Amino acid sequence: MTTINSVIELQIILALLMVCGMVLTKKGVLTAAGRKCLTDLLIDLILPCNIINSFLIDLSADVLKASLEVLLIALGIQILCWLGGKVLFSFAEPGKKKVLQYATICSNAGFMGNPIIEGIYGQEGLLYASVYLIPLRFFMWSAGLSCFTKAKGKDVLRKLAWHPCIWAVWIGFFFMLTGITIPSPILRTLRYLSGCMLPVSILIIGSILAGVNIRTIFTKLTLYYSGLRLLAIPLVTLLICRMLGTPELVTGVSVLLAGMPAGSTTAILAEKYDGDAVYASGCIFVSTLLSLVTIPALSVLMQVI
Repeated sequence: MTTINSVIELQIILALLMVCGMVLTKKGVLTAAGRKCLTDLLIDLILPCNIINSFLIDLSADVLKASLEVLLIALGIQILCWLGGKVLFSFAEPGKKKVLQYATICSNAGFMGNPIIEGIYGQEGLLYASVYLIPLRFFMWSAGLSCFTKAKGKDVLRKLAWHPCIWAVWIGFFFMLTGITIPSPILRTLRYLSGCMLPVSILIIGSILAGVNIRTIFTKLTLYYSGLRLLAIPLVTLLICRMLGTPELVTGVSVLLAGMPAGSTTAILAEKYDGDAVYASGCIFVSTLLSLVTIPALSVLMQVI
């Protein structure tokens, strides 16, 4: 189990990487087009390699049981977020309401969560994080997309079926269940690419945050959302895990991923479907900034309770 010192050290590293992304963007080195290329590279290659690599551990009954527990917990969290978003932001104006509902359903558990979980809990933790993301990705392309537009069933299924991260989960499961040995050159390539996930993903987040006007984004509504996303949801998750007697590693992964900030796709979809893209960027910035404090706090709380 990790110590608070390792969590704080990891958060400092993430903050420094974000600053690098912001500085590179301010200087014009990392442009919007360059960020799009990095995002496509991350989603289509680096993240799938990272997911497959996370499954390359010795299979045991305990691992299978824990994976199922994570899957069920993640599904429960997504249902809670979907229903909660419909009620908790009913008073907001339409443009902001779309953003807040989507950002409640879709956290940054992939871009930001995976490197944090890997840094804290290692490869086994990353395996459970990959399983946790399955329900999140389903809700992202169904309930999440419907916040901005009417998502059709066939479109949802097509996006899920061909999403590279979903394919990576199935490939990872195949190698874990069969025990087939991957040739050394391929395995080393997989691991080199997997190791790029943390710096590339956090640089992208830093680049997104570089375009946000800090003076206009710290509103009561944004802080209200951040409190729900970063504290209320993970605390409910922690309470449920403790009541069910969930193993510590499964609890740790589930709680921390439940407490991730707004997903970076929030601003992208808001801009595409006439939501409030500026406000969406503000939600990403505020919740990401505050998560540098709340994530270590959650880690401490799990060790106390």
